[in-house]
Amino acid sequence: MAVLLVIDNDNDFRKLIVGFFRDEGHEVDEAHDGEKAVHLVKNRKYDVTLADMELPSISGMDVLREIKFISPDTEVLMMTAFGTTEGAIKVMKLGAFDYIQKPFDMPELQARVDKAIQYRMLTNEVDYLRHERDIIYRYDDIIGTSPGIRKVLEVSRVAAGSDAPVLVRGEPGTGRELVAGATHYNSARRDGGFIRVNCSGIPPRHLQSDLFGHIKDAFEGARKHRVGRIEQANNGTVFLEEIAAIPPDIQEELVKFMTTGQLVRVGSSRTITANVRIMASTSEDLAREAETGSFNRDLLAAVSTIVIDVPPLRDRLEDIPQLANYFLRRLPSEVARMKVNGLSEEAIAKLEQYPWPGNIRELKNVLERAILACERDILTASDIQLPGEGPATEGVAALDGRNLKDLEKKAVLEALKKTNYVQKEAAKLLGISKRVIHYKIQQFGIKHPRWIRNK
Repeated sequence: MAVLLVIDNDNDFRKLIVGFFRDEGHEVDEAHDGEKAVHLVKNRKYDVTLADMELPSISGMDVLREIKFISPDTEVLMMTAFGTTEGAIKVMKLGAFDYIQKPFDMPELQARVDKAIQYRMLTNEVDYLRHERDIIYRYDDIIGTSPGIRKVLEVSRVAAGSDAPVLVRGEPGTGRELVAGATHYNSARRDGGFIRVNCSGIPPRHLQSDLFGHIKDAFEGARKHRVGRIEQANNGTVFLEEIAAIPPDIQEELVKFMTTGQLVRVGSSRTITANVRIMASTSEDLAREAETGSFNRDLLAAVSTIVIDVPPLRDRLEDIPQLANYFLRRLPSEVARMKVNGLSEEAIAKLEQYPWPGNIRELKNVLERAILACERDILTASDIQLPGEGPATEGVAALDGRNLKDLEKKAVLEALKKTNYVQKEAAKLLGISKRVIHYKIQQFGIKHPRWIRNK
């Protein structure tokens, strides 16, 4: 059993999800807006939070930031009816565990929540620092033989033999964290902590305290002393993800630390020395940002002593067969499905023709969904659903050139009419579960006089 929080201002939709997961044996709280959600997260520890992007009072993005700051170990699944690639990339940068577009089937949502719960259970066993030390980043997990990846490995190995700061440049989802982690764990600092700080996922007012720590009563809500991430990583490495998101005043403090090896906790006057290597990642053009004054020139010079450029997946399509088979060896155990031994030539060709704006992370998610749908030991092109193709809804076929949502609604209505609006019989006729047809009825706003009388 897990403790879940569902945040959505659509009362019927929210209660449908809450009821579904309570039926599965989970403990579920709910909030209709971001303000209430943040209040709940401050007072209770949640394993997984499901949050809609469009919320009143506080936006879904801001709720995500607040949750990840208040409770970094809580996994957040974002839901939206207006899904775009840019939106998916942004929420993943902010620390979301996953992203799902409405309308979706409850079995698909359940699979994603189950995966988040499994991941959360693993991290429950250790505290933050222990968890970071237990993750082993290996060069063997940097998959590919393309020229771009060979260059990444070459520069990373040089960086591993040095103690200089490292800047890992590349788009989200390209594996920047894996490259930084492998560099750390193959360096002389391998026995020290490797602590990741998602700079774009922490509200600016909290980032200074998160990095440098604070003393009791330094500001409202500072009820006790806090050791910052930099101190925690003494003799190890701090990896600053999306360093461009750091506000200018904190950039200056970071320059001072990288220059002197000394820091001051918020609210204190005492200087603390820490032996820490700084690595950072960015998806922005920091040189251009420095020219416009948006990024500190001294920090750019300090952090980019060694630069590793990680190519996007569209520039290394020849690596897709290796990457796909790598994920197939690992994903079945994660999604609790039968073992899938490989991909057909047509499936590989389909993967190689897609531009992959979400990069390797998107490839992994597509393969995970394909494994869930696959009933054989070989994935075929028909098992692979690429963004924009439209989901294959359980028990309801999608036809080319027609609106999938209208087809689904029509199929559900016809099944209900044929069974005199007996939901159990209609579900059987469509070959779907009672939960799924109940979700579809709510989703499409289907009503029947008898249901109203029976309420």
